[in-house]
Amino acid sequence: MTSNQDKKPLAFHGTIIHSKDLTTIQIHPNTLLLTDTTGKITLLAPNTPRDEINHHLPPSTPITYLPPTKFLIPGFVDTHNHAPQWSQRGMGRGKPLLEWLEKVTFAHEAKFKDPEYARSMYTSCVEGFLKQGITTASYYGSRHGEASRILGEVCVEKGQRAFVGKCNMHRNAPDWYRDESAGESLRETGEFIEAVRRIDDGEHGLVTPILTPRFAITCDEEVLDGLGKMAEQNPDLPIQTHFNEAEAEISFTKELFPTFDTEADLYEKFGLLNNRTILAHSIFLQESEMKRLRELDCGVAHCPIPNTTMGVFMVAPVREYLRRGIKVGLGTDSGGGYSSSMLEVMKQAFMVSTARHTMSGGKDEVLSVAECFYLATMGGARVMGLEGRVGNFEVGKEFDALVVDVDVDGVMAPVEEEDSPEDVLEKFLMTGDDRNIGQVYVKGRLVRG
Repeated sequence: MTSNQDKKPLAFHGTIIHSKDLTTIQIHPNTLLLTDTTGKITLLAPNTPRDEINHHLPPSTPITYLPPTKFLIPGFVDTHNHAPQWSQRGMGRGKPLLEWLEKVTFAHEAKFKDPEYARSMYTSCVEGFLKQGITTASYYGSRHGEASRILGEVCVEKGQRAFVGKCNMHRNAPDWYRDESAGESLRETGEFIEAVRRIDDGEHGLVTPILTPRFAITCDEEVLDGLGKMAEQNPDLPIQTHFNEAEAEISFTKELFPTFDTEADLYEKFGLLNNRTILAHSIFLQESEMKRLRELDCGVAHCPIPNTTMGVFMVAPVREYLRRGIKVGLGTDSGGGYSSSMLEVMKQAFMVSTARHTMSGGKDEVLSVAECFYLATMGGARVMGLEGRVGNFEVGKEFDALVVDVDVDGVMAPVEEEDSPEDVLEKFLMTGDDRNIGQVYVKGRLVRG
């Protein structure tokens, strides 16, 4: 990993595209963007003629001129991802959630007990996501503390910004794939947190440990209480869990915790709902839960691909969340989701919103291109509490960016002379793939391309 001292300032001139709000995409042609040696953006100057560029450049700063066929966009933010499921993507289609876990997932994740296997698979995983332009990811690891630490090491080595969590799961999982006890689950979590903090002690500023109760079904009150105390004692720690994902999961949770009316009540009781919490799926929320999520400023990781391919077509009320001001980002949920591409997730989010529009009798509007793009970038950054650091190209933020090339051999719709910049962006978002992502930058460092 390159240290800040080894970094050089960057300069780009050309078309730069980002979002500052949910409904508007800002497309800036002939724009100059500069970064400093720490990877932070120091200048964003739209409509800067080429003959004026040198007035802004620090001495010896190389500049990249983007031709008309290329443009810059922010890196994609994946708010929900299972790193140990990288090689099982696409398996188990049509199975209900709990059956899929028992018959496909737990057996696969158990293999991460082997550190060599974990390092090999996680290297492939992180490289694969960077190739697809995911510069920031919130990862669930396996239940193994050592393997999850290795995932953190790989993220630092490859230069990906990430939250990394060791799954807490000591019940309602096979004997051969669960924590030995509640006490052991908490002890290993504490050791994992300290290990990840040592891996990225501030020099790189990329990897953060995250508290990760897999879901309430695999944790008892002792574990949830212990994790809540960790969250209280460590206000820098984010939290993630699966939340109201499937009707069978919700029913089972109520059987295990009969004194709680809702999952929101349960997690709040144990101190696990706050503005650092990422709630994956969030499909079947009650009115009281939506109100509480807004009041506590929790974030929702919307995962439209697995929600519609896991045996039941489930449609999260994303428009209602946005209407209420609840933070929403997108998640691949790979491998519950068969695709690890944020471009695919954006397309599926659009299709799911169309289904919701039909189901609501037109009440819930279809997500626009601008909204899907926002959710994949700035929206995800807000869900992860990183909106002050990444998500768009505002001055002072860290330079996480993709150089998109629309003139490569691939399947993207051809760009024609009469196409506007808005047309070209929509063609990329709806028909492009990783072949159109030429270079990937994280915190000012070229990590792919």
